[in-house]
Amino acid sequence: MSRRTDHTDTSSLENFLRPIVEQFGCDLEAADIAPAGRRRLLRVLVDRDGGINLDDVADVTRAISKALDADDIMGDGAYTLEVSSPGVDRPLTLPRHWRRNVSRLVVVTLTAGGKLTGRIKSASEEAAELDVDGTLRTVAYADVAKAKVQIEFNRAAGNDETAPDAGGTVEEN
Repeated sequence: MSRRTDHTDTSSLENFLRPIVEQFGCDLEAADIAPAGRRRLLRVLVDRDGGINLDDVADVTRAISKALDADDIMGDGAYTLEVSSPGVDRPLTLPRHWRRNVSRLVVVTLTAGGKLTGRIKSASEEAAELDVDGTLRTVAYADVAKAKVQIEFNRAAGNDETAPDAGGTVEEN
């Protein structure tokens, strides 16, 4: 069976890329193939606890590029590889996303209706503890319809427990 992928088969691609990315202590957050003129654009998002910097992105990009060159998963057509970290505006959908954003302000839309705005104090595999106007509130992920980090432009420097992501892009073919 051929492992060649088309524009919609991201599952095979993610299964191919995941072990490569994990060699660098990173998580594969997403992989997507989109048409870009005569070429295709392969976008790969990676992240890890503590964030990812441009050197990390470059290392992962080289490893992915080498693996793709040695395999036919992308087929014969030309493509551009773009590897970066997810932006701060990505939704919090997995426990690791919550853990990586401890101390950040989030807006949470609950499945039962209503919204909460609070600062993440801690995160486990099942729930996050938020400081909502000085009151600690445990929110189970199962009760979350949507959650996003709020960008705080006036937040004093040094208040983050983790460094912000470097977010960068390196392209190779």
